[in-house]
Amino acid sequence: MTIELDVTYHGDPAGIVDVARAVEERGTAGALYVPEGNHDAFVYLTLAAVNTERLRIGTSIALAFARSPMAMAYPAYDVHRLSGGRLILGLGSQIKPHIERRFSMPWSSPAPRMREYIAALRAIWHTWQTGESLDFQGEFYTHTLMPPLFNPGPLDGPAPEIWLAGVGPRMVEAAGAVADGFISHPLLSRSYMADALVPALAAGRQSSGADRPFTTAAMAMVTTGRTEESFAEAVAGTKRQIGFYASTPAYKPVLDHHGWGDLHAEAHALTKQGRWGELGDLIDDEMLTTLAVVGELDQVGAAMRSRFDGLADRVILSIPYAADDLLGLDIASS
Repeated sequence: MTIELDVTYHGDPAGIVDVARAVEERGTAGALYVPEGNHDAFVYLTLAAVNTERLRIGTSIALAFARSPMAMAYPAYDVHRLSGGRLILGLGSQIKPHIERRFSMPWSSPAPRMREYIAALRAIWHTWQTGESLDFQGEFYTHTLMPPLFNPGPLDGPAPEIWLAGVGPRMVEAAGAVADGFISHPLLSRSYMADALVPALAAGRQSSGADRPFTTAAMAMVTTGRTEESFAEAVAGTKRQIGFYASTPAYKPVLDHHGWGDLHAEAHALTKQGRWGELGDLIDDEMLTTLAVVGELDQVGAAMRSRFDGLADRVILSIPYAADDLLGLDIASS
């Protein structure tokens, strides 16, 4: 089975142009994704869109509930137009404390809200594409006003694909039911994907009777390096990232799946005490090799194929440490 390889960029927005051009010119990956962390994802993608011609670009992920569907519809549509139709809009919910306390936005019933959010996005884009009246009225979102002055007009092709990220079964099932693709969280093992994610996606697809094309993308932490020193730094960086994820309640199902549920309480306690630098110390080598692809640089390709063969169409590399020239590119990851 052929699995396509994609990469993520975590560095400063000023560096995205060089990286995007290098990925396109060298054919290193099929797509380049950016997360939405300490910068706006659509700033990155605008720069990437106007400085490349063929490379697919996307968000992994953009925070849906931090914006209304209308506020998401405009930048995604604009980037899609600027890129000539190359955007993949990857959406995620984030967790309740961030949505309520960081963004001051409402949080409730995340999976049903996300299903409606995607339906609202598509209704807005349909109005822009066709000129038909906008009349979306749901439980969480209502969009019924679109004067011509605020309608950006039709694209030359279809609206962006929407891929949905998820960890728990309800959100994953929602992805299968209403999205064009699924993006896993990087806290991922083969068995969790096979036993929990794939069945939930299939249930969602079946429930909606969907027969449209669908892409399953596994976002995977990769631990490797060109030297013993860089490999050791990669191990330490990945362990810190796993420890951070372990501290978050939303990701506990992955730990529970492997019998490591107690790790969440330990990691969460460290964060409450401000001891963030010690999170990596909680992660042993078994946890590391189960939740990340680990190996020498010339081995990780085969290891990724083995891990995701039969489960995913694409693998999006997540590199949670400094990795200069790791993939033949100068990509600063964090």
